[in-house]
Amino acid sequence: MPFSVRNLTQFLKNTYQEQGFMCLWRGNTATIARIFPYAAIQYSAHDHYKYLLGINSTSEVSHIRLRRFLAGVGAGTTSVICTYPLDVARARMAVTTASRYSSLFHAIRSLYMEEGLHALYRGFQPALLGIIPYAGTAFFTFETLKEIRLDRNQGLSGKRPRKLRPLENLCCGAVAGILGQTASYPLDIVRRRMQTANITGHPEYIESVYKTLLFIYKDEGLIHGLYKGLSVNWIKGPVASGISFTVYHQLQHILHQWIITDE
Repeated sequence: MPFSVRNLTQFLKNTYQEQGFMCLWRGNTATIARIFPYAAIQYSAHDHYKYLLGINSTSEVSHIRLRRFLAGVGAGTTSVICTYPLDVARARMAVTTASRYSSLFHAIRSLYMEEGLHALYRGFQPALLGIIPYAGTAFFTFETLKEIRLDRNQGLSGKRPRKLRPLENLCCGAVAGILGQTASYPLDIVRRRMQTANITGHPEYIESVYKTLLFIYKDEGLIHGLYKGLSVNWIKGPVASGISFTVYHQLQHILHQWIITDE
């Protein structure tokens, strides 16, 4: 079914009528359990990589741009390595009935006991390859747009502000999210197919990233295969990314002010 606002509204309406209001949030607990450590590690790592790469120091613009991209790649890679089993378990829960796994950690334990340790890292290669364009593009875009906006605000007021306003953060984060997601989407499709291969009855997806790409492309095509669902993610992704960047930077500012006040 092609995406449209009408189809989305109808789907939500049917789900509500057939399964109830809370079903619209089914799996949300598992998502939060995964995203909480993932986001914490990613943003902390990003600040650390920015410091290591000297992004806040004075240097040539071209070098700063490259360092922004590399800091994003480092942050994304670090968070994926640390939390990947949680992502596999969440993906399995999404394609099975509610009775199959009672919780995210039950899914992890079951995967380990039934399929071995390697099952918790199935699809790790495309995830690692995909996070390079995603995190690199997203953080690069956000940091670049932030600097442009801060420079513009300085020109208007004569004084450079220390941070963006929440709405400005939200807009910069949304643009960063949509560009990062578009750049990495085919590899994200491959990752999800490899993670759920045993459940969906497609053992051919387990072999390698390249073969999985070929299988999907030959069977489903480029648009309906490797970019399947992208239009829906263009709505969800920017909202999630914008909120994530905004909440992080607002909390960072509040905690910074709190620490200064205590001292």
